Amino acid sequence: MIDAFLGMPAHLRKRLAGALESGLLGREFSTSSLRSVLGIEGGGEAAVSTLSELERLGISGPAAAAWIRTVEEATSRVPKPDLVWSGPEVPGLPARDTRRVFEELLGSAEHTVWASTYAFFDGPKAFDVLARRMDEVAGLRVTLLLNIQRKRGDTTAAAHLVRRFADRFWTADWPGSSRPSVFYDPRALDLDGPTGVLHAKAVVVDDEAVFVTSANLTEAALDRNIEIGLLVRERALAASVSRHFQGLIDRQLLHPLPSR
Repeated sequence: MIDAFLGMPAHLRKRLAGALESGLLGREFSTSSLRSVLGIEGGGEAAVSTLSELERLGISGPAAAAWIRTVEEATSRVPKPDLVWSGPEVPGLPARDTRRVFEELLGSAEHTVWASTYAFFDGPKAFDVLARRMDEVAGLRVTLLLNIQRKRGDTTAAAHLVRRFADRFWTADWPGSSRPSVFYDPRALDLDGPTGVLHAKAVVVDDEAVFVTSANLTEAALDRNIEIGLLVRERALAASVSRHFQGLIDRQLLHPLPSR
């Protein structure tokens, strides 16, 4: 029974409790009246079914509101991830937008940023918000983890591929005057044996918020593709991700990108 309200955004739970307390949502409620009260275009069937079940149990109006507020109080004590999507919107299913989450996180950083991505296109656009934030906030420490791709059949020496990537990144892709620390996975450049790539897509800001997503830093992934991610504001989890990245660097499993 509680699932209908656990899956509802916190602000909608509060709005629903207020409507039940005030009588704005009375005994003769329906899906359409619930949607009108909550200000949503779709969904609400599960909540109506649960409210009807509570009504049958003799729990209605202010009593139902108190029950919902108890659910709210319990869930507020546990960090709840925000679901983040790219692609077409689905009416009645509220979710955060991938590009907006990236920009809000990077644009609010005060101390540290860790950002890992497998691919990026149009560097000046992809890194614009982060570069501007670095120029605005003195002492902001930014670490980028990027993949350097060896194309199939390319036998160019690994050192040359790294230098070519570095030259392009610092001259054409990075738009700011302050520079981040950049690291890459050298296994992606191996010619012999099993290789690996840096495929993680994640952002950690100030060791307070972590965003893990399927989206790369490309316009298609941020705006058009169907991508999914989770944003969690929880210090222990955020710090554990940044510590893992730092551990990869400390063990020299990730190598620093040369400066020009």
